[in-house]
Amino acid sequence: MKKNIGLILYLVLLTGLCFASDPCEGYWISYDEKTGKATAGWEISVQDGILSGKITSLADHQQDSLADGAKGKHYNNFSFTGDLGTLMTVGTSWIWGLSKKAEGEWEKGYIIDPADGSRYKCKMKFHKAGESKKYQADTLEMRGEIGLGIGRSQYWKKATKEEASGLR
Repeated sequence: MKKNIGLILYLVLLTGLCFASDPCEGYWISYDEKTGKATAGWEISVQDGILSGKITSLADHQQDSLADGAKGKHYNNFSFTGDLGTLMTVGTSWIWGLSKKAEGEWEKGYIIDPADGSRYKCKMKFHKAGESKKYQADTLEMRGEIGLGIGRSQYWKKATKEEASGLR
């Protein structure tokens, strides 16, 4: 009987570990690092061990707008092979291909800025609220780079689905 209880507890624990999500997964709001204003809502998800992110809403933009600034841009390793300017900004996965480095840390992916079609190498890191004075709320450090570590970081705040989908 004790063996059966031990086996059941082990299976419950193992199942919980297998389905535990990474802290980067979920809904986030991106902010302009110069003005501090919200720019977009995002849904970050992992499928088959690869992280991606799509825009769920835009601040101060039409929700049904095309990525006009990306017109004429094409990228071989992007999920869409045509002209990026024909894609809807909301609903498209502009972040893709990230591999897990550690819990809450992803690297070796890409992000496209739908405003101009520029593609950057991308990595992200989760910072738990209270981790330091800098992080008062759960924060996602999103870093885009052109190479050799040259780039910039934005700090996104954790949001609910409703908040990330409700920017206008």
